[in-house]
Amino acid sequence: MTALAAITQGDELSLTCETQCDAAEWNAFVRGHEAGTFFHLSGWGKAAKAAYGYDTYYIAACKNGALAGVLPITHAKTPLLGASLISSAFSVGGGPLASDEETRQALLATAAQLGAEKKVRYIECHSDFEAQGWLAKTGTHAAFETALIKDEKQALAAIPRKRRAEIRKALNAAEKGDLAVRHDGERDLFYRLYARSLHRLGTPVFPKRFLNALLDAFTNETEISVVERHGEPVAALVSFYFKDTVLPYYVGASDIARETPTFDYLYWAVMRRASEKGCTKFDFGRSKIDSGAYDYKKLWGIEPKPLTYRIKLVGDDALPDINADNPKFALFSKAWPHLPAFAANRLGPLLAPNFP
Repeated sequence: MTALAAITQGDELSLTCETQCDAAEWNAFVRGHEAGTFFHLSGWGKAAKAAYGYDTYYIAACKNGALAGVLPITHAKTPLLGASLISSAFSVGGGPLASDEETRQALLATAAQLGAEKKVRYIECHSDFEAQGWLAKTGTHAAFETALIKDEKQALAAIPRKRRAEIRKALNAAEKGDLAVRHDGERDLFYRLYARSLHRLGTPVFPKRFLNALLDAFTNETEISVVERHGEPVAALVSFYFKDTVLPYYVGASDIARETPTFDYLYWAVMRRASEKGCTKFDFGRSKIDSGAYDYKKLWGIEPKPLTYRIKLVGDDALPDINADNPKFALFSKAWPHLPAFAANRLGPLLAPNFP
């Protein structure tokens, strides 16, 4: 528990900042808030603790005894890049959720106090808002979200012609028995394919214990879909289900998948399955602007939405620049795929905690 565990602001508004929370109450507020995301749920912070040892502080605001705002924020003490507070770490969502502006500002003020107490470099929230002293970080990533159409023929017709043709090729391959999909994938299988993909892309893979922690925390909200080619698994996808939305989040594939319409088949299958489950939105996640993934998602006819995150500098005097285009990381990113796979898979989980 931090020294900030109990803070009172006036007769109506009170705040707490602790490493534990009432999960049922917290998650109910997140699910009921229009801006609440899967990454605000208490289980995400618990998974970060289990996998990396990083404490998540659950900042909660109450008005007249009722929960009025929440801000989950993880204290990432990275060996290479120093300490920071991230909401939410290892995710694309987070930031303050509040019932009114006064409460949101109080949540942010409490986070700033926590940052000063912990002597972090900066505080980063994966959402946009207006608050004095919080700088905008924009122009780096874009989000992709589209509506799910329940009727399969109409859904296919809504996809641009060239991508629709690729999906038809995939469906024809499935009819011939060349491709098949299932949604009961195994953790080990997914992690093996995911590690292979990240090695190819020049990115360290997170430790397997993080995957296990997420799947254990969100047993009823996660699903692993697997595409097999002639009986051999060639791609696997971890999807999260939240409110009326499916989020295809982590994907891994073998080299063979890149030579076939595997990815189109996989995402189309998850779209149809989610629609059958009653979902109305497909959140294709964020991608770095002008990257290969960014261009691929645009081919589905989904309009990119530029993202703005907010950062408060505490110990630093400039915005953090942690991405593959930074010269400090570019050489590393280029060299990583040339490491032997066994070395990358050993070193990756040791390096991943540095990039929350």
